[in-house]
Amino acid sequence: MPIFTPQVALGTLNRARGTVLFPDFPELNITAPFLGTEGINVTLDGPVTDNLDTMTGLVPSPAIYQRITVEVELLKSQSFSDLWKQQIELLSYLGNFTVITDADTLSNYEASNGSIIQAGPGRINGKSVQFMVSIQGAYSINAALFNQA
Repeated sequence: MPIFTPQVALGTLNRARGTVLFPDFPELNITAPFLGTEGINVTLDGPVTDNLDTMTGLVPSPAIYQRITVEVELLKSQSFSDLWKQQIELLSYLGNFTVITDADTLSNYEASNGSIIQAGPGRINGKSVQFMVSIQGAYSINAALFNQA
């Protein structure tokens, strides 16, 4: 007997859509023309909920935020990378930021208290275009916790 597999729309990705926006530093907004092939990488660190052991079970304790780390591969062949270098030399704190993904079906990631964690040109050998930048901040989760009396 044949197995029926319903076809569902798989959607599409847009390589030019991925963006990181900094309201307080618009000159540092990252869009596709500034990116190498690795583009933007987003990692969320830490549990969404801690399950605390008791004698007879678990007590869930939902977290208020997760650490969000955004790694971007900028092009050191553009002066835009030097803007990031200059920003580190001036002030590494960036405040709020927004990450727009490569899929219009996935909502934005809004983060607070963003800071530049690392940045640098990596190999300086005429064969590597990357200038890697890492940004970290707080990504708010479990908002319903604030609506409970």
